[in-house]
Amino acid sequence: MLQKRYLVLEDGSYYEGYPIGSDEVTEGEIVFNTAMTGYQETISDPSYTGQIITFTYPLIGNYGINRDDFESLVPTLNGVVVKEASTHPSNFRKQKTFHEILVEYNIPGIKGVDTRSITRKIRQFGVLKAAFTDDKAQIDQVIERLKTLELPRNEVTTVSTKSPYVSTGYDLSVVLVDFGKKQNIVRELNARGCNVTVVPYDTSAEAIKRMTPDGVMLSNGPGDPEEVQVAVEMIKGILGHIPFFGICLGHQLFALSQGATSFKMKFGHRGANHPVKDLKTGKIALTSQNHGYAIDKDSLKDTELEVTHIAINDNTVEGLRHKTLPAFSVQYHPEACPGPTDSNYLFDEFIKMMKQYQTKEHTINA
Repeated sequence: MLQKRYLVLEDGSYYEGYPIGSDEVTEGEIVFNTAMTGYQETISDPSYTGQIITFTYPLIGNYGINRDDFESLVPTLNGVVVKEASTHPSNFRKQKTFHEILVEYNIPGIKGVDTRSITRKIRQFGVLKAAFTDDKAQIDQVIERLKTLELPRNEVTTVSTKSPYVSTGYDLSVVLVDFGKKQNIVRELNARGCNVTVVPYDTSAEAIKRMTPDGVMLSNGPGDPEEVQVAVEMIKGILGHIPFFGICLGHQLFALSQGATSFKMKFGHRGANHPVKDLKTGKIALTSQNHGYAIDKDSLKDTELEVTHIAINDNTVEGLRHKTLPAFSVQYHPEACPGPTDSNYLFDEFIKMMKQYQTKEHTINA
């Protein structure tokens, strides 16, 4: 008889399936991701720290796992839920199976469950706390534990780099503040000639100014932006002194630094197919997204920020720009991985902004 595994939710429901990955007993917030490909990049995205991902696409692992597509060195999610996990992947880059990589990084999972039902439940009731167990007799105890479980709120501190390091370029110098960055942010900056210095999330404005960068990038990351007040103070210190570009959590922190407020979304945006409208051009881009918090549009009214992009599906704020200073941000992931590359041009906008600021400063100092 095949061993069973159970996915237990705090509302008292549970799903019966079969184990994949490790035998570790974990718990966390269960969310869903709607991307059809890119499962390797998804499970290695630090923004999923502590969460259990339900993949809505029914077959995961069909092209295997390779050494090049990781977005972080060590995945930090707490589990995966799939309808079917491929055991015989086929791709010339394939080195391991989906199951093997879960085992390697001690990540538990469950297969053979109705992921549509789980997704509908999350959409109806919002994100829920969840846990795995291999013992059906323990389900009631797990439900009671989940009802009182306090989820961690220090996710950024666990995934941010502990010390600065450099990814070499040859032209502009960029400081990337690491709240849980995806590696493709560094790749995109390097590809445009940027020398990137990655620094911890709690690096001060004064320390960044001493590095004399041409620009600052605020990365993506997990959790509630209200829990990263040290970064809010840093942004206040560099605004107007150094051009900067914020992505995802970096976008939220930029808004908070200017007096706006954030809120937790019912079930968030997670996937590679979210349409976003550029309010200036009217163009629609399909975007890669992964966030459970958003900026309250009404809270922007008395700030110096203007909305540049909105989500087509729910009209939430997807982009901001300071009205007078060289700073902008987006809620989605222009570096993609996984996802469409419609928004890669934003890195070029950042490069352009840095060079314009260089010219302006040179003119003032001449």
